[in-house]
Amino acid sequence: MLSAFRSALATPDLRKKILFTLAIVAVYRIGATIPAPGISYGAVQACSSQAQQEGVYQLLNLFSGGALLQLSLFSTGIMPYITASIIIQLLTVVIPRFEELKKEGQSGQGKLTQYTRYLTIALAILQATGVVALADRKQLFPDCDQPIIPDNSVYSLAIIVITMTAGTAVMMWLGELITERGVGNGMSVLIFLNIAARIPVEGGNILSNAGGLGLAVVCAFGLVIIASVIFVEQGQRRIPVQYAKRMIGRRMYGGTSTYLPIKVNQAGVIPVIFASSLLYLPDLISRLVGDQNSNSGWQVFIKNYIVNQSSWVHILLYFALIIFFTYFYITITFNVDERAEEMKKFGGFIPGIRPGRPTAEYLSFVLGRITLPGSLYLGIIAILPNFFLSLTGSGNNQNFPFGGTAVLIMVGVGLDTVKQIESQLMQRNYEGFLK
Repeated sequence: MLSAFRSALATPDLRKKILFTLAIVAVYRIGATIPAPGISYGAVQACSSQAQQEGVYQLLNLFSGGALLQLSLFSTGIMPYITASIIIQLLTVVIPRFEELKKEGQSGQGKLTQYTRYLTIALAILQATGVVALADRKQLFPDCDQPIIPDNSVYSLAIIVITMTAGTAVMMWLGELITERGVGNGMSVLIFLNIAARIPVEGGNILSNAGGLGLAVVCAFGLVIIASVIFVEQGQRRIPVQYAKRMIGRRMYGGTSTYLPIKVNQAGVIPVIFASSLLYLPDLISRLVGDQNSNSGWQVFIKNYIVNQSSWVHILLYFALIIFFTYFYITITFNVDERAEEMKKFGGFIPGIRPGRPTAEYLSFVLGRITLPGSLYLGIIAILPNFFLSLTGSGNNQNFPFGGTAVLIMVGVGLDTVKQIESQLMQRNYEGFLK
């Protein structure tokens, strides 16, 4: 990996792309530290550490790189875009118009991207409104005596919401700039950056709570997790595909052998995000509709068993939801009937399997067999840090530096970025046959 980056820096055009990406990253991190207008910066700095133990904000704070609890311009983070992308992807299966756009190629994909942008802005408005409402009602910083928003008039609150929504739009634009003119997928790079920005802070917390030995144990444990994730993420089942020879005009086409790769972790990190969001939803609803000082039975149950990540109820629910969403997401996104029909259309077949329906049934069988270890792998990686919460001294595994969501995203983005750099290097350094 280091050799790939060294070779990339030695190539002029790739060096420009890397420097451009670093410049966009610097602009983004500066915006993440600028507070939104109307926010008491001193009160936020004094009270932000109190909110980091609350489970409802863990995932949002993780994807915003800590900007959520700073109430900065980029407080809403990249989460609205992730949610919008997942929704549009799922609606492609449900809405025939979206399915037609997907089959149109680049022009149809451009329209779907435009719909994703519109939905991102709508979700950013909802999320920013919720964050501002929680901050104004002292739910975001429950033990803070200072007013977070000194002027809580409708006009002032609307300005804060509009500013945070504009911050999400700017983040989306920066991500697209990285994709077009930089290195890697822009949105993935920004998510990677947000998670990486939390590692020094959480490492300092572990050092102060558990000492040097505890930090060394956590780092060793993290290296084992990273190595395991890399090993599984690279694993795939290659189904051989043979294309028959066809005579079109005076040319002979086909007759080649290839394979259909099915990854062990075909769903990526999406099931973990779904499960985390669903588990934190009851706590968010109870905060918005309930009283902060109320100790009703359902609020106590949610706090002690659903949100508390050291609870066995939370661990079992989290594990079961990850397995469920893994099967659900793969079923939606990997259409075996469509793949079988495409292979049949272009004269492809799996050796020993008849084209058409038998091919779809075989793909469904293989996909079901390989999804089981993939879902168990995701569940184990996600819940494993829960057993080390007492060592880190933190109340949640999302703030754990090598927690399930964080390490899955960082390793996945890192591998994809390195592959893109290597592919571009191969294109530029490829030696022709006559050379």
